[in-house]
Order: sequence, then structure tokens, then C-alpha cells
Amino acid sequence: MRYEPVPNSLFSRNRERLRELLKPNSIVVLHSNDVMPTNADGVHPFKQNSDLIHLTGIDQEESILVLYPDAQKEEMREILFVRETNDHIAIWEGHKLTKKQATVLSGISNVQWTNNFYTILHTLVQQADTIYLSTNEHLRSDTSVETRNDRFIKKCKTSYPLHHYERLAPLMHQLRVVKQDEEIEVMQKACEITESGFRRALDMIAPGVGEWEVEAEFIHEFIKNKSRGFAYTPIIGGGSSNCVLHYLENNQVLKDGDLVLMDVAAEYGNWNSDMTRTVPVNGKFTPRQRAVYDAVLRVMRQACKILRPGITLADYQNHVLEMMEHELIELGLFTEKEAKQQGANKPLVRKYFMHGTSHHIGLDVHDVAPPNSPIQVGNVLTIEPGIYIPEENIGIRLENDFVIGEIENFDLMRNIPIEAEEIEALMAK
Repeated sequence: MRYEPVPNSLFSRNRERLRELLKPNSIVVLHSNDVMPTNADGVHPFKQNSDLIHLTGIDQEESILVLYPDAQKEEMREILFVRETNDHIAIWEGHKLTKKQATVLSGISNVQWTNNFYTILHTLVQQADTIYLSTNEHLRSDTSVETRNDRFIKKCKTSYPLHHYERLAPLMHQLRVVKQDEEIEVMQKACEITESGFRRALDMIAPGVGEWEVEAEFIHEFIKNKSRGFAYTPIIGGGSSNCVLHYLENNQVLKDGDLVLMDVAAEYGNWNSDMTRTVPVNGKFTPRQRAVYDAVLRVMRQACKILRPGITLADYQNHVLEMMEHELIELGLFTEKEAKQQGANKPLVRKYFMHGTSHHIGLDVHDVAPPNSPIQVGNVLTIEPGIYIPEENIGIRLENDFVIGEIENFDLMRNIPIEAEEIEALMAK
């Protein structure tokens, strides 16, 4: 790994927090993600199962965690299985974790080779009443591709049909939605790397520059700072493309007088950041562009005051729509009379601001959370309002990441330039 490991005290504490939520005499089995194929003999870069990272810090394929808090033998209460290496693997794939290294990273003393998994599991399952298994239960998950956990569920239920089974995902959502101090520190690092990329990009954005060249400046800075790379596929949208919410081509040349919207951020150590900035290609906002930009920034700052402990994201979004309605009226996009005549769903507002304002972020960019749960202290969320006016070639979105605090929220991207005057001054240099 190129990043600095997170202290294993985080993972030991996370396992303890999970144990407090389990039913008596329960066993938890959690597998790593697969190495996914491309074509021929190619594979995608490995991305670890987020729950396994949360509980162990182990960023290696073919790893398995077994928790059995009520096991009679203390050494069997936490077992980590990792892939046994050999000379052939070392030559072709490189270094794999030793048992000692896996213990240092995870804080788990009993580390076994993966080929011992089923023998040990069979012994433990006979003593347990309940088995917790993992599925992807994100509200917008795509479960069409079968995972190692999916395959294990089938095998486990076939082998042990009379055991009681429970879902692990709701418990992990409950745990992961409140970030620990160590997690926030890693996310802060990801935000700082993102800042470096943004400042680098500002130095070269100009008419005639390709969107792909802007993307290249970001990835150079990210990898230079030991990030694995982009937290998600970057959006670098100039001209009319900044009104396409998920524009991914990044293949156009930036033009004088246009805006360029950059939704791009770094990951670090498996935790993510998420930033959006919109800047003038020639370094100077037109009066109309500036008016829309300031409106978006005002909504962002007002939204931060509302996104507080106790509110639900649904109620929060309704408040933001009210604020956005006022700004859109001031911009002359519709009248106050027309606003009063629109339905409760606010179609006039959603014509120009059609997406949600905030989402949880952490080990996943769109991180997991219990459905309909109110905001809590320790949550980390984005705030990303936008106004999109295709007929004027104006699409502006601004986005920062915030830790929800007891007294006020803390902006993890507080040092990334966002004021229009600062953007113009930096580009003028």
C-alpha cells in the first residue's frame, strides 16, 4: 500500500462496537471483494469491501473475518484469514501480507491462512445459534454481479440450513454512519490532496485547454501525494457539458467565455473526499455567471446552517428547495407568482436544481446510512447545491464535505478556494 496505515485501534474499537449489537451466541462471517476481470486475462484494480476495511483495515483480496464473541476459547473470538503467499505469487503479483503484518494492521492476534477457513468455520458454526452474513444494501446498489459474500451465503445456507440467519448490513450501516476521529483524519488528508489538485488545475485552465488535460493535472497531484487516485470517475465539463450532471467524457476543448465545472476528488487510504468547483475558463466571471455563482454559494452556506443533528435528509432537502426558489426568482428564471402556483413538488425549482443537496461520505463516496435516520453528530456529508441553465450555457455546482458537530459543522474543505474573488485572483496569476 502507498498510504500510511490507520492505527489498528480504530478497527479493534469498530469490532467491539459491532459485538455490542450482535445477538447472543452469534457468529459473523465477512469476505473481501473479488478481483474483477476485464477481458482476456486482465483485471480491474482491486477495491476492498468497505465493511471489511472498517472492521480490519485489511486491503488485500481473499481475506475473511470471522467474529464469534461467545466462543469458549478466547483465541477463537476474532479470526482473520489471509491468503498464503509463495515464491510464485511473490514473483508474479508481489508481496502479500504475512500473519504478523496482518496482526499489526488489524489488531487481530489469531491470523490463519485462507485455506484453513472452512475447517475452522465448521467447528465454530456447530456451537453458534445465529450467523450474520453480508449483502450490499445501499439504497441504490446494483446487485447484478455476484460477490464472494453472495456465493458464501448460498454455500453457508446449504451447509447449515437450520441455523438462524441475520443481516449484517443494517448493523454496519449503523456503525459506519458515525465517523470515528481516525476516519475524519484520513478524510481530511483526502481533502488536502484534493486541494492540491484543484490549485494545480487553476494554474493551467485557459481557453484552448482540453478537459482531459485538466483531469490529468488532478491525477498527477493525487498520485504524487500517495492517493490511489480519483475517489470516483471525474467530471470536467466545459460549456454546455456543465449542465450534464454525470458528464464523464472529458474530451472537449475549453472555450473563452465558458465555465468549467469540475466534480473531482481524491481518495486516501480507502476513505474518500468529494469536491465540486465551477470556474470561468478565461479567469473572469461575466456579470450573469457571477450572479448565478453567488446564488449557489449563498444556498450552500445557508444549507450548512440547516444540516444539523436531528433533521432528516428529506426535511433538509425541502428547506433547501425553499432557499433555492428564492434565488431562482431573484435570477429572473421565474416569477414569485409562478412560484406560488407550482405544485408542492416545486417543478419550477427542480427544472434548474434537480438533484439532492447532500449525501453521506466515508469509505464509500455515497456512503451507507440507516434509511430515514436523522442527522447525528459525527456524520460526514457533502453539501452540493447547483443551478443549471442550459439555454444560457451556465451550469454551476459547488461542493464541500462537512463533519456534523455538536455546536457547528466543520468544513473539511475550508482551505479550498471557493469565493469568486479568490478564484479570479488565483487564475489571474
